[in-house]
Amino acid sequence: MWENCTMPNYKLLYFNMRGRAEIIRYIFAYLDIKYEDHRIEQADWPQIKPTLPFGKIPVLEVEGITLHQSLAIARYLTKNTDLAGKTELEQCQADAVVDTLDDFMSLFPWAETNQDRKEHMFNELLTRQAPRLLKDLDTYLGDKEWFIGNYVTWADFYWDVCSTTLLVLKPDLLDIYPRLASLRNRVQDIPAISAWILKRPQTKL
Repeated sequence: MWENCTMPNYKLLYFNMRGRAEIIRYIFAYLDIKYEDHRIEQADWPQIKPTLPFGKIPVLEVEGITLHQSLAIARYLTKNTDLAGKTELEQCQADAVVDTLDDFMSLFPWAETNQDRKEHMFNELLTRQAPRLLKDLDTYLGDKEWFIGNYVTWADFYWDVCSTTLLVLKPDLLDIYPRLASLRNRVQDIPAISAWILKRPQTKL
């Protein structure tokens, strides 16, 4: 994808956490693309928020253009690479896995300020809804090494990113899903991803 062309200048803006920016960082690491990983402090967010399209992060600055929405940015970066899927059908399958995971992650009330309500909702999602999602994902993966085809795609990356967060919240979540746990290990054993995980700032989420 990047041969015989000048690499754009990339600046990724997000909080000092994995969160919604981590899928983008995985893709940059795997494709060996240089970028500025600009992490802002929570205290600075009220001043930065009004300057951004739609007032949300992550955003990716590319040659003077500000892109928003983490999954749209991920699709932009993986376009014309095998990470997106080798065929249009496989690209749709990869997108569907990502969207399924994102639908679930978006149910969590991350910004809820009432701690009792937040804890109750998190517990409901992790104990009642997560098992259904994991069962479906396990069935979809089956005995394959990767979610789509016989090679890694960004859907596998997104599974690792999301499950890493879920395991912080519920460490025994994958105990009865060894195939899904093995998929995480395969992703994290990819040299470029392993190197990124070792050097990234250590944050809870």
